[in-house]
Amino acid sequence: MLKRLRPLFPYLTRYKKRYVVGLAALVITQLVGVTIPLIVKDAIDILSENGTRERLLFYAGLLLAVALTKGIFQYAMRWILIGISRDVEYDLRNDLVRHLMRLEPRYYTENRTGDLMSKMTNDLSAVRNMVGPGIMYSANTLVMGVATVALMVHIDPRLTLLCLLPLPIASLAVKFFGQKIHAQFEKVQALHSELVERARESLAGVRVVRAFCQEDAEIASFDRMNQSYVDSNRQLIWIQSFLWPALALLFAISFLLIMVAGGRDVLRGEISVGSFTAFNIYLMYLIWPIIALGWVTNIVQRGLASLGRLWTIFRAEPQIDDHAARPEILPTLRGEIEFRHLNFSYNGKLILKDINLHIPAGRTVAIVGATGSGKSTFVSLIPRLYDAPPGAILIDGVSIRQIPLATLRRHIGFVSQEPFLFSETVKNNIRFGAPEAGEAEVVRAAEISNIVAEIQSFPKGFDTMVGERGLTLSGGQKQRVTISRAVLRDPRILILDDALSSVDTDTEERILNQLTGILAGRTAILISHRISTIRNADEIVVLDQGTIVEQGSHEELLALGGYYAELYNKQLIEEALEKEA
Repeated sequence: MLKRLRPLFPYLTRYKKRYVVGLAALVITQLVGVTIPLIVKDAIDILSENGTRERLLFYAGLLLAVALTKGIFQYAMRWILIGISRDVEYDLRNDLVRHLMRLEPRYYTENRTGDLMSKMTNDLSAVRNMVGPGIMYSANTLVMGVATVALMVHIDPRLTLLCLLPLPIASLAVKFFGQKIHAQFEKVQALHSELVERARESLAGVRVVRAFCQEDAEIASFDRMNQSYVDSNRQLIWIQSFLWPALALLFAISFLLIMVAGGRDVLRGEISVGSFTAFNIYLMYLIWPIIALGWVTNIVQRGLASLGRLWTIFRAEPQIDDHAARPEILPTLRGEIEFRHLNFSYNGKLILKDINLHIPAGRTVAIVGATGSGKSTFVSLIPRLYDAPPGAILIDGVSIRQIPLATLRRHIGFVSQEPFLFSETVKNNIRFGAPEAGEAEVVRAAEISNIVAEIQSFPKGFDTMVGERGLTLSGGQKQRVTISRAVLRDPRILILDDALSSVDTDTEERILNQLTGILAGRTAILISHRISTIRNADEIVVLDQGTIVEQGSHEELLALGGYYAELYNKQLIEEALEKEA
């Protein structure tokens, strides 16, 4: 078990001083508590021989003092040890989020969000219970059990041996059921992850569900998964339900043996009534350690199962890091980008093939191509959202792997084709990458993306909440907010990945006119299916099946009469048909 607990050692050692104080309070609590039967023993024996009112009050006061002392130290014990478990949970949660933030997008395509959320909530709580109540009650059980058995031996060794006879069976029962609980709890947690993921998908895609009238189908699917989860929990309850009664039965057998053997000794005068009473109280004291043994086993096995699931996250090492970075090379970037014989594969499939391209600083380059030609992958390699082979991409003549990620990404404004907004105000979404930006700067960024008038028409203007993932905004509005967010960062390199696809032609033209002044002196890469978006670019690159097939200005590509010219003519026909309609 210690091997499986090893990942927690760094977290537990941070609080070793508090653990020492908490465990000391625990030991004092139990050592003070086990004196109560001895006080009762002396009181019964003395009072039965020569009882007086003064002696009765003395023993009553002594019991009260012991109870108060025990209560004070018990409070300190719980405050410290349970408090540590909350601190460990806090540290673990922070480290998990910090680690998840370091992992590249590929990790999130291979692992479901619902599963990660389940680990961050359910599994983390199970680990907290293990390092808090689990450790406290384990130590509590050990100290109370040892102290109680030692005092029982002091009173009557023979009776003690007799009442401990069933304990080896209890040990076997705990081991057997503990293994069963561990395996079943892992299954329960896996089903919980699937349930959370299913609920998340249904809620995130609620518009699609309603549009296709699939509410009943979604409810039925969730009901089946929910039933499996409940059935698995019932199986876990069934296993646990055997452990507790089994331990209680073993205790009852011990109590029966003592009643018979001890009662006979009292009748023979071999043991006093006070000693027999104290022995029975100590035997009752053993009820909690025996029951706690099963309860602690349950907590620890749940915690170990959850700890193993959490550590699958920590074991995932980021593939994109700064191990080759040289901060002194480029403290700032000019924006010159060069691709040298770039080849890139994803999941074993070659996406980009022998890409060679030079983009001088301050130039605007457009990328066009059919769906699936590799355009988004191409631009995602520049900020290292995915990692290109070493030396395949250079900025200002330096391999991007030698540029610290913070420096690289601070100089890049990236607008993806799927705009993402946080459940925040419009203003906070715009200044997400530049939290220090003032009100005037936010408004100016919104003006550039031609959305100021619409924002000001909202009930609270820039302080309007956009809802989860920007649910209250249209597709075009979301795109323009994300463009504002990128522009506000004042980047040296601006990447717009089909960022104007959801706006109409007139709005697009106004945005491009505003961007013209912003793009001056910056390197810009535009991806679009619309010729109107890219025709004024300094250079246009045509991708086809991951390869550059055409390259040049708008006029040069039209003169070639290839893919670009065909795309241009097709869009002219579509525009003419729309006007006639």
